[in-house]
Amino acid sequence: MAVEANADNAAILRQEIARARRRGWMLFGRRLARHRSFQVGFALFFVIVLLAVFADLIAPYDPNKNDYRSLLAPPSMAHWFGTDGFGRDIMSRVIHGTRVSLGIGISVVVMTGILGVFLGMLAGYVRWLDNVLMRIMDGLMAFPGVLLAIALAAALGPSTMNAVIALTITFTPRTARVVRSSVLVIRELPYVEAAMAVGAGHARIIFRYILANALSPLIVQLTFVFAVSILAEAILSFLGVGPPPPAPSLGNIIAEGRNYLQDASWIAFFPGIAIAAAVLGLNLMGDGLRDVTDPRLAAERGAG
Repeated sequence: MAVEANADNAAILRQEIARARRRGWMLFGRRLARHRSFQVGFALFFVIVLLAVFADLIAPYDPNKNDYRSLLAPPSMAHWFGTDGFGRDIMSRVIHGTRVSLGIGISVVVMTGILGVFLGMLAGYVRWLDNVLMRIMDGLMAFPGVLLAIALAAALGPSTMNAVIALTITFTPRTARVVRSSVLVIRELPYVEAAMAVGAGHARIIFRYILANALSPLIVQLTFVFAVSILAEAILSFLGVGPPPPAPSLGNIIAEGRNYLQDASWIAFFPGIAIAAAVLGLNLMGDGLRDVTDPRLAAERGAG
């Protein structure tokens, strides 16, 4: 009877924990939905994502089709964003370029997240590896981020995959440091010590107790990585070490328009606006996530 009672109590406890987690996620979602910065950023970025996903349907022309009868045509009803020196429609190129730039940004976020979590967890949980891994991360962080990405992309050669690799190497150290800092704090909390005391395995402790509670700062960091990756990819493409032409990316469209700034400024203007909108949307979303996951920041802003 006592065994059955204990089993029933354990089942009830698990159900209560599951309900508490669901309530926590619902409360988090409601706070996020009410946050003004997150609302604006999400709406702005959602439009950019829709353009990228449905680029083939939305773009009015083939982005690489030359129209020699419409060279450097200004914005008009036929070409809303004008055309470039080869007669290609800028609006179509910007829409397709958004897909390329967002694809690179997402790839960098995924790879940076995986590597950053692995290295940060390893450094924070396995004490003797901490100094070794963090000194390597510090060595990479000693270089200015954009310069390191340019050097790596130039050494690897211009391609989409090489741009992703260069940006991943550049942003992984900062992500690993964020994860490590969270792990060092969380592993000393009573519930983690209790899990260790009852003999829970390392994998269970890492994934169930530590990583689950380190997700908030990680998500905020990855929104920053996403925004900076889009901007950095534009810089790499502008310098000729990103995705090679004729495939449009926002950076190489701006690079193609730099020779026409006096006579056809629209070539560089519209992709620049697209970059600014994507980065602004992600930064506003990151601010909202940071405020919701750390209520003290929201309280300080409200008091100010």
